[in-house]
Amino acid sequence: MNGQQAAGTGTTARRMVLGSRLRRLREASGVTREEAGYSIRASESKISRMELGRVGFKTRDVADLLTLYGVHEEAGRAAVLDLLQEANAPAWWQGYGDVVPGWFQAYLGLEEAAAAITAYELQFVPGLLQTEEYARAVVRLGNPAAPDTEIDRRVTVRLRRQRLLTSRPAPELVIIVDEAALRRPCGGPEVMRRQLLRLVELAALPQLTLQVMPLGGGGLAAESGSFTILSFPERDLPDLVYLEQFTGALYLDRPAEVAEYAAAVRRLRAEGLSPERTLALLHSILQEN
Repeated sequence: MNGQQAAGTGTTARRMVLGSRLRRLREASGVTREEAGYSIRASESKISRMELGRVGFKTRDVADLLTLYGVHEEAGRAAVLDLLQEANAPAWWQGYGDVVPGWFQAYLGLEEAAAAITAYELQFVPGLLQTEEYARAVVRLGNPAAPDTEIDRRVTVRLRRQRLLTSRPAPELVIIVDEAALRRPCGGPEVMRRQLLRLVELAALPQLTLQVMPLGGGGLAAESGSFTILSFPERDLPDLVYLEQFTGALYLDRPAEVAEYAAAVRRLRAEGLSPERTLALLHSILQEN
C-alpha cells in the first residue's frame, strides 16, 4: 500500500494472504508475471495487483494459475481455493456501504484479521472502547447535518466492531489515549461519566493494555497525530500503519515507516502513565465530576 489509499472492499487481509501465496507459487515455478497474465487472459499489471491483494479473485483464474504453477495435488489446490472462498465472502460491513466509505471498509477487514492492534488517540476515546451514547455524540459531531437514521447506522457499525473485544481469539490491544480526550465532555457530563466508567470496566480485560498520555507529555513522540498499527498472525502479511484523514486514509507498510511508528509507540508507552496509574487517573477524573 505504501502510503496510498487502499482500494476495494471485502476481506482485505485474506486477499493479501491469497495474493502472497500465489506470488510464492509463481516464483517457485519460475513463471513470470507476463506469462501468468497471458494464461488467464489478463495483463502483467493485473497479476501484480492480484499478488498484492488489491483486486478480487475469480475461481477460474486461480484454478488456472494453480495448474500453470504445477499445483496438481488435490490437497494443495483445496487449501488455496478454500482461502479464495474466504477472500470472496461478503463482509458484514458491506451492508452499510451508504455510511462506510470504501477506504474504511478496507480498514475494517484488516482490523478483524489483526492479531494485535496498537493505537494512539488524541481527540476522542477510540471507537473500539466507546459506549453507545459517546459514539453517538462523536458521530453527530462529525456529521452535524446527517439525519437520525444515518447517525443510527454509523453508530451500529461502530458498536459492531466492538465484538472484537470478546472474539476468540481476541486480538491483543494496546490503547494509548491522550488525557485531553478523557477531559473533553463529548455528549455532556453524564455521557462522559458513563464513558469513563466503561473504560474502567474494559481495563480489566486481559488482552487490553490501556494507558493515558498525561497533559503536557509525549509531544515529540506524537508529533504525527493519531495512528494505529495492525499486526497479523499470517507471516505473509506485514505490519501496517493506518492514518485516518478527513476524506480518506493512508496505509503504510514500508518497513522503515512502520519502524518509525513502532518507535513512537515505545516512547509514548514509556512517557505515558502505567496501566495502574491510568486506572487511578480515571477514578480521579470521575471523582472530580
